[in-house]
Amino acid sequence: METNELAVHCRKVVKVYDTGGQKVTALKGVDLEIKMGELMMLVGPSGCGKTTLISVIAGILDQDEGTCEVFGENLLELHNHQKLHFRAKNIGFVFQAYNLLPSLTAAENVSVPLIINGVKRNEAERRAAHVLDQVGLGGRTESLPAQLSGGQQQRVAIARALVHDPRLIVCDEPTSALDHETGHTVMELLKEVAMHKERALVIVTHDARIFSFADRIAEMDDGHIVKVANAAAAIS
Repeated sequence: METNELAVHCRKVVKVYDTGGQKVTALKGVDLEIKMGELMMLVGPSGCGKTTLISVIAGILDQDEGTCEVFGENLLELHNHQKLHFRAKNIGFVFQAYNLLPSLTAAENVSVPLIINGVKRNEAERRAAHVLDQVGLGGRTESLPAQLSGGQQQRVAIARALVHDPRLIVCDEPTSALDHETGHTVMELLKEVAMHKERALVIVTHDARIFSFADRIAEMDDGHIVKVANAAAAIS
């Protein structure tokens, strides 16, 4: 499904954190290409820079050196309002902790990206209900997050990431809190509803049980990409 067109192109990306006067370099000159139509997984030990890298790719963090282009846009060159607009239109993010608003129903949570993009509330909630149906929660649109299981909350988070039809979906440990069967169901869902030739998906994970869903796997260690391989080669 993947093409030669790049969704993401990172070159020599460096990110330094200042932690109480002590500088910690989280990314040390990262080079990475993610193709359209591709599911790329980022793997590696805790603290190696995976979440920092996807935060740079998603425009949540600014790198200190290097360039990161998403669909040809150098995010570091965009002003704050331009970056917010770009992210709202092009990027869906599935957070590890789901980040659902507890006082909003599933449909209201999913509709948030649409409302940010200027869609009227009634239309936003109608579209949210449609995507919730796609992820198997058509009967839970009025449920609050506390009324849903962990797997159901994860599906709401995925629906929220998909509802505005972004071209890049970024997931941080989407199966870490799920049992084996639910984790596979979530990945099958992502493959089914999120992947097509005009979209890319990047997933940070420690979960070796889902490696087979990837097209390619990028291994990180100590702030570097140390290896990128087709999933079949990486698993064997």
